[in-house]
Parts: sequence; C-alpha cells; structure tokens
Amino acid sequence: MLRSRSAILPVLVLAACGFAQADDQDEHANGKGGTLLHPKDEGRVNNDASRSSGANGILYHGGPVMLGTVNLHYIFYGNWSNDTATSILPDWGAHIGGTPYFNIETTYFNGAGTHISNSVSYAGAVFDNYSKGKNISDSDVVSIVANSNPSDPNGVYFVLTSADVNETSGFCTVYCGFHNHATINGQDIKYVFAGNAARCPSACSAQTITPNGNLGADAMVNIMSHELDEAVTDPDLNAWFDRRGNENGDKCNFNFGPTSTLPSGAHYNQTFGTRNYLIQQNWVNANGGLCAQRYP
Repeated sequence: MLRSRSAILPVLVLAACGFAQADDQDEHANGKGGTLLHPKDEGRVNNDASRSSGANGILYHGGPVMLGTVNLHYIFYGNWSNDTATSILPDWGAHIGGTPYFNIETTYFNGAGTHISNSVSYAGAVFDNYSKGKNISDSDVVSIVANSNPSDPNGVYFVLTSADVNETSGFCTVYCGFHNHATINGQDIKYVFAGNAARCPSACSAQTITPNGNLGADAMVNIMSHELDEAVTDPDLNAWFDRRGNENGDKCNFNFGPTSTLPSGAHYNQTFGTRNYLIQQNWVNANGGLCAQRYP
C-alpha cells in the first residue's frame, strides 16, 4: 500500500533510504501488514519469517508471485472527459516493462526459484461512469473490477478514480492506493485502487509542478508504480514482505532518490518512452537490500 504522507512541502523533499534496520526486530506480518493500516492485508498469513534468512531485508512467506508477462487493465472510474490522464497513464503502462526500474522486480522469485520477468503489457482501458457513486467502499472497488468482466489471472486491474471520487476506508488520510485480490469469475484476480491525487495533493503528491503538467495523473503514476511492484511480488498477500509487514514498495515509500529538474521546475527521475515521471524507488532483493531507481 502507498501510505499518505503526513506532511509534504510544496516542493519535492528528497528522503534518504533508511529502512533496512526494521528487519532487525523480530516482528511478523500481523494481518494488517505491520505499520500498514489499510484492510487490504486482512488475508495475510502470519507465517514464521524463518522461511527466509532475511539477508536482503525482506522475507519470502511461500506464496505465489506473478511470472511471465503481467498485463495491465485500466478501469477509469468517474469523469475523465478532457483529462490528459487518459493518455499519460496508458503511456506509463505501455512503457514500464523492460525498463531498468521494473528490472528490480526480477530480484524476486517463487518457491521453485523462478524469478519474476521484466515484462509488462498494457492491455487497454474501459470507462465506468460512477456505477457505485462518488463515495465508494472497499467492496465497491471489488464490484467495479467485477463489472469490467475480468478474466486474466496474470493481469492487474487498476481502478483509477477521478478527483471527485472518495474511497471511504481511508483515501487521502490513510493511503493513496492499495492492492488486493479476489476470486471473480472463477479466477484469482489481482487489482489496484489508485486514487486521484488531485483530490488531496498535500497528502499524495510530492510536488505541485509535475513533469507532464497534470498533477493528478503524474502523482498517480507514482502510486501505480508502487502498487504494481507489490502486486507482482505479493499478489495474494502471502509472498514477499518484511517482519513489519512492509512489501517492497512500502520499504521505499515516497523515497525518490536523485532527481533531475525540467525547465518548468518539475522534478523527475525516470523516463519511459517519451515521458518523464517522478517515481519512488523500489526495494532490491539483492546485495543486502536497498532502495534503488534501477537494477543492476
């Protein structure tokens, strides 16, 4: 889950990566992911962390990971008319696969030792015109995914909300996004809720001037990257997380590393295709474990 920032300056604040010490404490996943507050982790198994030495600061708990090409399915929920997000977000989805950034995911593997692939495909988008209203619950998010007739067990379904939509379990106050899974049409469907940061820029955006000129969409790219990283390495909430319940994205939450600055004043640290993005680092499950922008 991408947690909201408790305090954000109107300009980018760079954070040092300082999470490895958390694993020195002998804590386990507690059903809500340790310091993570969203109920997405209710189904997490409280397994003994001794399944892994934890040498890289994150532990394997025996569950599946997403192998092969991961397909991204978008559900634009609410009012997206004349919003450049409908171009920015698909561009991110079409180009994140094969990047040095997503290659960090290849440092994770399943119980057979098979590693995740650096392969992502954008599978398209559908639009949902407020089928559950403007105030939606966790169960509504599942219903919105189900209404899109999902059938791809190796897909991640993104519920992307317009700025007038609130997720009532804690969007903007507890989290900016989350991932989970549900059995829909007989398949184990993985999904992400990514709220529109324009609703609460002080909580879910790291800067007010953004690389693509759309604060909501640019901040959503960061949220979506965080949740995709976690959905692939911990799709059923029983695979990769540390002794405090933090998944790989959580361990580098709002930690961007070195950045460059555009003439507009916007900071960025990744370029996928022709667009620049500001995306938090991800946790490398190698070399002792660290937050990084790319691997190797």
